Amino acid sequence: MSNKTTTLGQFIIERQADFPYAKGELSRLLRDIAIAAKIVNREVNKAGLVDILGDAGTYNIQGEGQKKLDVYADEQFVSALRSGGECCVVASEENENCLYIESEISKNAKYIVAIDPLDGSSNIDVNVAVGTIFSIYRRRHTEANTKASLEDVLQKGDQQVAAGYIVYGSSTMLVYTTGKGVNGFTLDPSIGEFCLSHPNMKMPKNGTIYSINEGHYIHFPQGVKDYIKYCQQHDPSTNRPFTSRYIGSMVADIHRNLIKGGIFLYPSTSSHPNGKLRLVYECNPMAFIIEQAGGIATDGKGRILDIQPTQLHQRSAIFIGSVDMVNSLMRFIDS
Repeated sequence: MSNKTTTLGQFIIERQADFPYAKGELSRLLRDIAIAAKIVNREVNKAGLVDILGDAGTYNIQGEGQKKLDVYADEQFVSALRSGGECCVVASEENENCLYIESEISKNAKYIVAIDPLDGSSNIDVNVAVGTIFSIYRRRHTEANTKASLEDVLQKGDQQVAAGYIVYGSSTMLVYTTGKGVNGFTLDPSIGEFCLSHPNMKMPKNGTIYSINEGHYIHFPQGVKDYIKYCQQHDPSTNRPFTSRYIGSMVADIHRNLIKGGIFLYPSTSSHPNGKLRLVYECNPMAFIIEQAGGIATDGKGRILDIQPTQLHQRSAIFIGSVDMVNSLMRFIDS
């Protein structure tokens, strides 16, 4: 039995042949993101010891209060992407407009990164898992003297060249895909490296976990209400009732369901008729990952990755997870 440890850096280099067009840029970009993740992880782990918990006193474009750690995480990822030289645009949940990087080392950069720097930040003060979600696209036009634009960011999810998330929990994991399957890496604090721990991750076809904020039940569409009642009914032949598990961090909920099997539901409501989660930097990257792991992601009408974004902070409903569970939900929505 081999005890060989494969680090994220080694794994990326070994997979470089899968992307002959990238010439190393995509590999370096992924490593830049991993470096920022280590810095954010350090601060998350010591957040209770320093003055970094709580509100920053500012609001993001969604009108949501920004936590201090939100702002810190955003700064770290932007700094890493700016200094790496492989990214020309950063689209972040924390900023109203895209950040166009026009430094000398980035003038020929080919990639766009859309990111939610700290998903589930309302959990920070109570020591519950939070995460980072990222999405990478190739710039549409790379001709000389052409600058990146919002059009480069507003691409369908099926145009992503890579996507991933980092979950900061009892252990810190980075999970990503480049369209060639999904692999997970756990941070080994003794050497400061992400090490391959979950190769070729596959989502179980079925599961017994459903994840939804049932506090908003009265505002859900009827089909979603009917599905929740189905999940709660007693039927040993289908392992029901299912288990309700909702953390309040999309990263943590979907990470658990990816490993154990399950479905994550965030429907439209009367107060958010278009859904609440952001399409570009939350729904699209998670949909790409889950599809690559063998699952399904839909907004209740069609495939998430087929939606054409028209706004940077566009919202969407999302139902994502194990094939059999999502298909079962859709029968209730379509009825």
